[in-house]
Amino acid sequence: MAKPPQRPDRALIEDVRSLIQASKERVASTVNVELSLLYWQIGHRIHIDILAGDRAGYGKEIVATLSQQLTTEYGAGFSYSSLTRMVKFSQCFPDQKIIATLSQTLGWSHFRELLPLEKPLQREYYAELCRVERWSVRTLRKKIDSMQYERIALSRKPEQLAKIELDNLRESDEVTPDLVFKDPYFLEFLGLRDHYLEKDLEDAILRDMESFLLELGVGFAFLARQKRIQIDSDDFYLDLLFYNRSLKRLVAIELKQGDFKAEYKGQMELYLRWLDKHDRRPDEEPPLGIILCAGKKQEQIELLELDKSGIHVAEYLTALPPKEVLQARFHKAVEQSRRRLEANGSDE
Repeated sequence: MAKPPQRPDRALIEDVRSLIQASKERVASTVNVELSLLYWQIGHRIHIDILAGDRAGYGKEIVATLSQQLTTEYGAGFSYSSLTRMVKFSQCFPDQKIIATLSQTLGWSHFRELLPLEKPLQREYYAELCRVERWSVRTLRKKIDSMQYERIALSRKPEQLAKIELDNLRESDEVTPDLVFKDPYFLEFLGLRDHYLEKDLEDAILRDMESFLLELGVGFAFLARQKRIQIDSDDFYLDLLFYNRSLKRLVAIELKQGDFKAEYKGQMELYLRWLDKHDRRPDEEPPLGIILCAGKKQEQIELLELDKSGIHVAEYLTALPPKEVLQARFHKAVEQSRRRLEANGSDE
């Protein structure tokens, strides 16, 4: 009687599967890099030789003819629109070394999402965050659609300062609060009406914590609600406590139903100093705080110099206005913020 075949043990099967999967990922990564570099080189060559040269007037005609020849020889992927997209790719990302680095993580589909963005710093922000946090194409698209760049502090800085911060991110992968914290936060998913209490806001966030974490950004982990803080004989309660892996910090969040008030600063400073003394681990950076308000008092916030205390004040919106209104609002905020920063710099 024949013996039944011997089966490999589970550990062997899992090890072999891991080897196969790792090999597939390396092959896919190599193909991805080569494809992105190929498209960049094609776009660069066309731009230099035709569109930026003496034959620029015949550019469209020549590109169309080139497209027909390449399609005949190599099949789909070299249509007229594809070639013009490659040209734009080389113009939007003129440094080939940066493309070589980004394409280790970003695929051609990622780059296609970035090309329509008009501002170079905006493209650079999304590209670098996508690389560091390994966003999928779908996640990148959502970040762009939700106007994440327009809502972070970096977008309100003078261009030179913003460029320095992005260069540091590229060189060290170090994510700063100005790349993470937003203003305003979009909380329309909570479904709150016009009249609600702070407790209603907190309860709604806890019911839909997954969506709230997505709005906070990659790297946030929820730790506690109404965290008890004992100081002397008094008890205080922090609304929400999170940890951010990218920043390596505890992040305290206080929810306020109305406009910002100056007294909120002292309350948050107390919480942050207690967390720094009792909850912060040796390998962590000092805790940060976010005060989420229904409205802001910008001059009070500036005079209080909250950023020096590690406190970020932001509005939250439970109903979103039309995108055009948001864009106008962000544009105005950027101009005002840059003028203030430049004025402060000239006074020093």
